[in-house]
Amino acid sequence: MNSFGKNRIISLDMMRGFAILGIFLVNMLSFHSPILYIDPLSWWENPLDKVIYSVIDVVAQGSFYPLFSLLFGYGLVLLHQTTTKRGESFYLIASRRLAMLLAIGMIHAVFIWHGDILINYALLGFLFLLFLRLSGKTMLITGGLLWLIPNIVLSLLFFALTLLVPGEEMSIYDPVMAKQSVEIYQQGSYMEILKQRLTDWYAVNNLDNSFLMLFSIFPFFLIGGGMAKLRWFERVKELRKSMLTAFSLFFTLGLLIKISPYVIGHHLAFEYIQDSFGGPMLAFAFAFGVALWAEKSPDNKLLGALAPVGKTSISNYLLQSVVSVLLFYAFGFGLYNKVSVLTGTVFVFIIYGLQILLSSYWLKHHPYGPVEWVWRSVTYNHKQPWKRE
Repeated sequence: MNSFGKNRIISLDMMRGFAILGIFLVNMLSFHSPILYIDPLSWWENPLDKVIYSVIDVVAQGSFYPLFSLLFGYGLVLLHQTTTKRGESFYLIASRRLAMLLAIGMIHAVFIWHGDILINYALLGFLFLLFLRLSGKTMLITGGLLWLIPNIVLSLLFFALTLLVPGEEMSIYDPVMAKQSVEIYQQGSYMEILKQRLTDWYAVNNLDNSFLMLFSIFPFFLIGGGMAKLRWFERVKELRKSMLTAFSLFFTLGLLIKISPYVIGHHLAFEYIQDSFGGPMLAFAFAFGVALWAEKSPDNKLLGALAPVGKTSISNYLLQSVVSVLLFYAFGFGLYNKVSVLTGTVFVFIIYGLQILLSSYWLKHHPYGPVEWVWRSVTYNHKQPWKRE
């Protein structure tokens, strides 16, 4: 029994809380600048901004969405196990759960911020349901192969393109769209911002990118699901030696790959490898690191502060978007493209610190976050308890 509920695996909430912080660090760059269309290392001229951006790029970019994906798969397997034990229809419950997540994601993407990830999680979650009958070991192997094989092939393709096509012709940056984004988000009407938001959303979530999105998210659902079936995070004490080895290996390799573009050069192939291999390796290291730390020091105050944010992760993810667009867009304070990377990063830690306090206070009086309450009520088709007894 713990403060969040019977049999809840607190280390998973700690991981979610940590992932929400890492995702916010990456998203903040997009909240206050046209990161989709710029070369970050030339857009910001201040050396300190370049350093801070590079640290975020190495540590956080491409690392925390795989971690959250892993936890998403872990959670769906736990839901399958608990509903099956209670004799309930898992596939009906899971379908309502994913459909509601899809609706939340669509509202988020259309009316708040273009960088929504919930739509992709919901759609790929339906695909994940087809794999739930696999054993834990088969899930791990299948997820690993779906991660490694397509990304190895794509990496080789990008290496070939790097050799055959001049660098300037392979540039993904668009100064015209960057200028348009600055003008609209900084000074445009709400309808102009909505139109630009949909344009930005489609720039990432178009059919050409769907293949990349599939193999950057779905494999980690399977890996997380396999971990859940094998009860890795419930057996940390038993698996401690293996997890320490895995943590050291993934952290070292992941960090080396993540810094490779800064050592070898920012070519498309190395930047792709940086995120597609280095990012997930760091994600695995973060998961094992938090699990090991929580097992060794279950009362650690720093980890304990992450858990309430993790338990209310969807509410906090959406709250970060609402606060940020009010800070940076024209219908709020209009600070878009007016703050440095340093200032944006300071905002992240201030807002996240307030989220820790708010989440802790909220959970003293409510069993779920506000969005989680709606989500669970739809999932189970009846109103969930709003306040703690």
